[in-house]
Amino acid sequence: LEKMTDLVAVWEVALSDGVHKIEFEHGTTSGKRVVYVDGKEEIRKEWMFKLVGKETFTVGATKTKATINIDAVSGFAYEYTLEINGKSLKKYMENRLKTTNTWILSLGGTDYRVVLEKDTMDVWCNGQKMETAGEFVEDGTETHFSVGDHSCCIKAVSSGKRKEGIIHTLIVNDREIPEAVE
Repeated sequence: LEKMTDLVAVWEVALSDGVHKIEFEHGTTSGKRVVYVDGKEEIRKEWMFKLVGKETFTVGATKTKATINIDAVSGFAYEYTLEINGKSLKKYMENRLKTTNTWILSLGGTDYRVVLEKDTMDVWCNGQKMETAGEFVEDGTETHFSVGDHSCCIKAVSSGKRKEGIIHTLIVNDREIPEAVE
């Protein structure tokens, strides 16, 4: 394994199927560009004469589009920015806070990361899209699924306030799990 001597940027991106690490090597003398996602080489280009530009690839089980932009700042200094689905990483993560809920919990010594995609009501657990069963209840809806031998339920209840919208709560073994902030 060659040492990453030209490593210029590292990002962590939280997606529904997990948190992914993106690493970028840029050899400004050789023109080399290498992109790693979760330690696996996705793109390798040697001897690029153009030192600025972009590299586009996909991340995770959902094949989310990612682009690294390489811009010259001054002289031989470069700036590297990551875009996810065409938005800056910051904008993408801000938007994700509105469209998803994430819970981190430990069951029987195993850590789980549960993500609800509010627009589709898809539920992900540790990188797997879960089989769910939805039902209407008196005060809203319940989405049922299992993690191991634990029964889980995401309750969706109206907050009664237009600005807040719907409140989603994860209940595992009759216990409410606090939402995680990633």
